[in-house]
Amino acid sequence: MSIAPDDLFHGPVKRSIQIAGHMTSISLEPLFWGLLKSAAEARGLPLNALVARIDVERIAVEQPPNLASAIRLWLVRDVIEARGGAASPLPQAGGVAEA
Repeated sequence: MSIAPDDLFHGPVKRSIQIAGHMTSISLEPLFWGLLKSAAEARGLPLNALVARIDVERIAVEQPPNLASAIRLWLVRDVIEARGGAASPLPQAGGVAEA
């Protein structure tokens, strides 16, 4: 699968969705909106229901990121797991080697 640069490097798009009984705005790049929609469809869920599940996971951690970041991170994990991804732990914050 190839993604054209114009599709890959597109700025965030803000959308409003209802989760936990209230409206919230989320800004994601179109690529992530597409991945989120596909993930919801694969699970037979409405988009807002999947976002609500991600939000529950997000707020359960000690230092939760903002919702848009949590969605992006969740989607990356979902793609890795779908490919039979690594079970090895990820490096801690700041643990990325410099080039």
